[in-house]
Amino acid sequence: MTSLPSETNTPVPGKGKLTRRRFLALGLPLAAAGTLGSVVGRGFEEAQGLTVRNLAISIPRLPPAFDGFAIAHLSDFHYHPIYTARPIIKGIREANKLNPDAVVLTGDFVTRPLFRLRRRTIDNVHEQAEPCAELLSQLRPRQGTYAVLGNHDQNSKPALITASLEKYGIRVLRNQAVPVERNGRRIWFAGVDDALAGADDLPRAISGIPAKDTTILLAHEPDIADDVAEYAVSVQLSGHSHGGQIRLPWTGPPYLPELARRYPWGLRKVGDLSLYTNCGLGTIGLPIRWNCPPELTLVRLVRGPA
Repeated sequence: MTSLPSETNTPVPGKGKLTRRRFLALGLPLAAAGTLGSVVGRGFEEAQGLTVRNLAISIPRLPPAFDGFAIAHLSDFHYHPIYTARPIIKGIREANKLNPDAVVLTGDFVTRPLFRLRRRTIDNVHEQAEPCAELLSQLRPRQGTYAVLGNHDQNSKPALITASLEKYGIRVLRNQAVPVERNGRRIWFAGVDDALAGADDLPRAISGIPAKDTTILLAHEPDIADDVAEYAVSVQLSGHSHGGQIRLPWTGPPYLPELARRYPWGLRKVGDLSLYTNCGLGTIGLPIRWNCPPELTLVRLVRGPA
C-alpha cells in the first residue's frame, strides 16, 4: 500500500521559484506605487512653480490717461509656511519685476479647516493671516494694492484678516469702491465680500460710481459674473477655482468648487463684461497641482472696442 507523502517532503507549487504569476503579483503593486509616487512628486513640484500670463482687455470708455494701465492679479494664497510660501514669494517677486500700476488680490489668504476638531484650528487663522500679509506688503505697485476676502477668509475671522492686510497698507474693499486717479482722470476699483457666504452687496459697492466711469470689480467667485453683467462694470477679476488644481488630460478638473464651475479659468466675455478667473497661487487638500501651475496674471487695460 502506497503511503501518503509527508508534509515536509511535499513540494509546494511556486515556493522558492519566481514564476510569471508570482512576478506579476509582486511587480504590479510596486509599479503602481512607483507611478503614484512619481505623479505626487511631479504634482508637488508643479505646485511650487509659477506661470506668468499676460493679457490685454479692451474697454471702450477707458480714459486715455489709463490706456496701458497694468494690473498684477494674484489670488488664492492659502498661506502655509511649507506648502505655499514659496509660490507666494515667487508671485511677489515676478509682480514687482513687471512694475505694475496696481496690484489686486482676490481672496483666500488663509485656509479654513473642513473640520474644526480642536480649538487650535480656530486660533491658527492669525498664524496664517499675519505672515501672509507681511509677505504681500513687499509688493511695489505705483498706485496701490487692493484686496477682497474669499470664502475661507469670510468663514473664519474676516475682521482679523482685514486688519492684518490693512496693517501693511493693503486696502481691503468690503462692498465698497475707491477711485484711482491719473492726469485728472479716474477709474474705480470696487470689491465685494464673499458671495458663497452671502456677504456680497454689489449695488452698495458701486453706488457712488458715476455710470460713465470705468469700474474694475474684484470678486472672489467668478460665477457671479452673470449678475455683475447687469451693472455698469467693465471688468471682473476673480479666483476661487484654483483652475481645478488638478487638470486631467481630455476630461479636465475632476472637481470645481461652487460658484466656479461656469467660468473656472481664463478670459471670458459675459455680455459687455470682461471676466478673468485666475487659478491662484496656493493649494487646499493635497499640496499638489497637475497641469495647473500657480499663476500671476498681468492685465493691461487698453482703450478701444471690446
